[in-house]
Amino acid sequence: MNGVTQDMKYRLSLICYAEKFGVSRASRKYNRSRSYIYFWKARYDGTLSSLANHSNRPHSHPNQHTEEELELIRNMRRRNPELGMIEL
Repeated sequence: MNGVTQDMKYRLSLICYAEKFGVSRASRKYNRSRSYIYFWKARYDGTLSSLANHSNRPHSHPNQHTEEELELIRNMRRRNPELGMIEL
């Protein structure tokens, strides 16, 4: 059994305990904050896969270069290979 599945089963046992005895008591037993338990309770939909971690990778960045800007940078690098990115 891998670590991801163990984490998901741990969260499931935490949620089941919290539903039976309450969030405050579960937070004391499992040594987790109440907000952590509420977060996973809100995400839980009855399936074990809903307790998996989601990716934290951003899908886009508002300040990233456009293709036109990247082409300008490439052209400047060809003309001035000794310059660094800061000088460009």
